Amino acid sequence: MDLSVQKRLAAQLLKCGEGRVWIDGNSASEVSMAITRDDVRKLIHNGKIKKKPEVGISRHRARERHEKRKKGRMSGFGSRKGKSTARYPRKRRWINTIRPLRRALNDLRESKNIDKMSYRKLYRMAKGGAFRSVSYMNTYIKERGLMSEKRKR
Repeated sequence: MDLSVQKRLAAQLLKCGEGRVWIDGNSASEVSMAITRDDVRKLIHNGKIKKKPEVGISRHRARERHEKRKKGRMSGFGSRKGKSTARYPRKRRWINTIRPLRRALNDLRESKNIDKMSYRKLYRMAKGGAFRSVSYMNTYIKERGLMSEKRKR
């Protein structure tokens, strides 16, 4: 029994697609007799033809994944797409290195642990990328004896 015409009319009346139109299988013969819009409208009213609910995509799995990623999980090699410098740019790495170095140098100069000449030399070295960290710079300063004599004691 072909109910495609009735389905099309019902879809137009229910303002949805034909895929969302449900026709009662027990009253298929009654539905096949409906040929006008008015007949289909009556069948909708009687509950022989109904509109199915919309089917959405569940966000449950996406939310779970997001929570895990917030905790730092799911970030292994298989999940990475960009280059390491895209994920943690060179500039950001440089900023995170140079700011503490310059801060430490300022503290040393203000507390008179190093003189102006040593400060300028170390500042230029830091800018040139000679030190990878503050502790590395401090070891360099101690090895070269750049700390002023009165502060060493």
